[in-house]
Amino acid sequence: MSRLRVGVIGAGTWGRNHVRTLASMPDVELTAVCDLSASVREKTARTYPGVLVTDSVQALLERVDAVVVASTARAHAALGLAAVRAGKPVLVEKPYALTVREAVELAEESDRLKVPALVGHLLEFHPVVDRLKTMIREGTLGEVYYLYSQRVNLGQIRPDENALWSFGPHDISVALYLMGEAPARVSAQGHSYLQRGIEDVVFLTMQFASGVIAHAQMSWLDPHKERRLTVVGSKQMAVFDDMAPREKLRIYDKGVDRPPEYGSYGESLAVREGDIWIPKVNNAEPLGLELGHFVKVARGEAPTRADAWDGVRVVRVLEAASRSMATGGGPVTVEG
Repeated sequence: MSRLRVGVIGAGTWGRNHVRTLASMPDVELTAVCDLSASVREKTARTYPGVLVTDSVQALLERVDAVVVASTARAHAALGLAAVRAGKPVLVEKPYALTVREAVELAEESDRLKVPALVGHLLEFHPVVDRLKTMIREGTLGEVYYLYSQRVNLGQIRPDENALWSFGPHDISVALYLMGEAPARVSAQGHSYLQRGIEDVVFLTMQFASGVIAHAQMSWLDPHKERRLTVVGSKQMAVFDDMAPREKLRIYDKGVDRPPEYGSYGESLAVREGDIWIPKVNNAEPLGLELGHFVKVARGEAPTRADAWDGVRVVRVLEAASRSMATGGGPVTVEG
């Protein structure tokens, strides 16, 4: 079977990781890279001789079988739409779009033309998140009560998107993936410290119809670099620490039990302290797994995971959270 010719639009901070990973895949031919920055193009051309390096999206689309869009956030939806209309399966990085209208247009066009469009919700391909999904589905953790995540660091400050739109797609997509439902209401509060009108820190709360609450703290103005998710269930609790070099998942056999028979209210609840165990989890790179899936979808060998409508659901939450933040943090219904 011939190798799939793939092009990457945007080879900057995150796009260059797509370029690197695709170039190393045996069933892929990295054919073209498009970027508006002359310095990025020059560096890419030196590193990958034989690859077309251009500033023309059209030149890239004419030479490839599939496309990865990893450009600036404001261009994601338009470039994804251009790829779909050119008949090229596309993986659009997060945020998938900056409005629900743009996200729905891309998803509908993907359906109409029968050209796959995927969204770069990377953590849905993380082996630890997959393990948590299995545990929740099988009832290992019991009934899920709530979950909370922290995605903070003193890192890259973005001039064109706030912490909600930069970090939020990760935590929102994971919460929706684990719970298997979209939240009914969201509330969010944020503040701009470094750039006027661009929130550096955001606290988001999602309320699901099932009763589960998910909370996310997002900031690029923090002394710590943390990427952590905690899931609290009625039987067990799980902590996913993505910054840990090994042993990223820990399961705590802790909880509060209610004996079937008790003499008084004070005896009705008992704290249970059990063991902590560290399950063995595949340590494959999530980006490699995501791109491997994209290649299979582009070849027609696998059903689409993290598809265009997954992108729409997350953008609906982001848009509702933005409305909440603009009004001081009051609850907002997630439309659709």
